[in-house]
Amino acid sequence: MEKMSIFYNNIAPIQLFLHMIGVLPITRREPGKAKFLLISIPFGYSLVFFGILATYVTYVAKNRISIVKRLSGPFEEAVIAYLFLVNILPLVLVPILWLEARKIARLWNDWDDFEILYYQISGHSLPLNLRRKSTTIAIVLPILSILSVVITHTTMADIQFIQVIPYCLLDNLTAMLGAWWFIICESLSMTANILGDRFQRVRYHKHFWKFLLKYQYLSSLAGYQALRHIGPAAMVADYRALWLRLSKLTRDTGNATCYTFTFLNLYLFFIITLSVYGLMSQLSEGFGIKDIGLAITAMWNVFLLFYICDKAHYASFDVRTNFQKKLLMVELNWMNSDAQTEINMFIRATEMNPSNINCGGFFNVNRNLFKGLLTTMVTYLVVLLQFQISIPIDAARNKNVSLAELANDMLLNKAEDEMTSSATTPLTTTTRATTKMHPPKGRK
Repeated sequence: MEKMSIFYNNIAPIQLFLHMIGVLPITRREPGKAKFLLISIPFGYSLVFFGILATYVTYVAKNRISIVKRLSGPFEEAVIAYLFLVNILPLVLVPILWLEARKIARLWNDWDDFEILYYQISGHSLPLNLRRKSTTIAIVLPILSILSVVITHTTMADIQFIQVIPYCLLDNLTAMLGAWWFIICESLSMTANILGDRFQRVRYHKHFWKFLLKYQYLSSLAGYQALRHIGPAAMVADYRALWLRLSKLTRDTGNATCYTFTFLNLYLFFIITLSVYGLMSQLSEGFGIKDIGLAITAMWNVFLLFYICDKAHYASFDVRTNFQKKLLMVELNWMNSDAQTEINMFIRATEMNPSNINCGGFFNVNRNLFKGLLTTMVTYLVVLLQFQISIPIDAARNKNVSLAELANDMLLNKAEDEMTSSATTPLTTTTRATTKMHPPKGRK
């Protein structure tokens, strides 16, 4: 075999970065032998790194909670303050990835088996050329992530530099998981297109097969049996086996990371909703310095969610729909009956085997998911903005008065009005009684 572990070599730069921050502690000493072991150096390093990061995040979270408790101001400032607490939630992704590490290791082994089968059928290695793109992403994306976190905290909060470090690590975790998903889906799309292009070359050999049928194997039963095994029918059967393996890899991509990317998608939805609401509520008073951090946070997470959904959509489309189009374009009139039967079985196999990237049966990861999350986000934004509008204008102007103080003042004013009304009620009745009495009549 010319090259081995083409898929793993393509994702290796991103995988190395994830190993550095203690994520996916999978041991892989040779192709097809990836394992997740509790007693291993990678898992020990991941456990120690997670313990240090969790302690660091707990310290930062206590400071943020104390800031929230002392907060006195309008509702939108409270939402922005809670945004920094929500940003520490990606810490939960590390133990979730520990739970799914065995399924991810099995997915890597299945990719190695697919590459071996492809080499046995085609005679050369799988031509995946994503190493340069993966290396560029592993270098550029962490830099952009750190810059966005620093700008956001500089413009939105009075926070010490030492407290920015865990936010940078957690933001890099979410960004690199999105890049990891991007490269896997890109590998699926490229592999499906390679299979489709190679399968379409079957029709270029039709003159060769016609020549064999007419001049050499036409009257020989043994020759016909040999042609049956080396001709188009065998070729179609081999490519059907390859496609079935690729379809299984597509489904296993979603199943192996179902809890990780379900949590990640919900987290991105929550962050986008809070940041967009904070941006819209702040813009009512004019564009300020806080709006820069909110805008960067919103755009960064929207792009990350979009690429997760978009690449999964195109991976599913290329593996099934686009491959079916190429399969239907193959000419059948020059093929023998066995080859035509194999083509029909191939088309039926593509119809019966789903190739959607599904997160454990919860939802399909595609563009419809992105549209649905944005629609739900708009609904929540309308509710939050209506709640903000319902707050009295005096309270909105006075930023030093909290919602609790506003409620106490309203209750006190109501009690004073009731006392005043109860005190003036007897006086009013007495006055009305005296006005109704007639003056005494004098003697004549």
